[in-house]
Amino acid sequence: MTTAMAVDRLATPLGPTLLVAAGDALCGLYFAGQKYEPVPAADWQRCPDAPVLRAAREQLAAYFAGGLQRFDLPLAPAGTAFQRSVWTAIAGVPWGATIAYRELAVRAGHPAGVRAVGAAVGRNPLSVVIPCHRIVGADGSLTGYAGGLDRKRALLALEAATTRR
Repeated sequence: MTTAMAVDRLATPLGPTLLVAAGDALCGLYFAGQKYEPVPAADWQRCPDAPVLRAAREQLAAYFAGGLQRFDLPLAPAGTAFQRSVWTAIAGVPWGATIAYRELAVRAGHPAGVRAVGAAVGRNPLSVVIPCHRIVGADGSLTGYAGGLDRKRALLALEAATTRR
């Protein structure tokens, strides 16, 4: 038996987003036009009153206002065991910090798989909530972000500005 997906659209400072929930867990947060943004299926239902979608909207608003540094939402990102191990490691990168892909590979338990780890970062279905914008090149350069480098730059600037307050 499959669970119908509950969806909602949300305006953010970085453009429209699509929130996707399966049951009581958030499984997707996509910026409009981002790489790998899903095409809503026929059984996806707009359901802005779903508790997890309401909580996600509230926490995203607090994040963009600089008042929330860590999301507290039930998550269910769909992916392989390898991808989920990378996403778990990303979730451990704190607010205002960045790490290189190589360090992420070590933290995820895949030190020889930097390229594969990079591919998993790009497939993160929970932009912002699983903060893949905090992963940078070995020299600190902003490389790859499914939502676009302008958004990555803006997210890092938001966190840096809030950290300096």
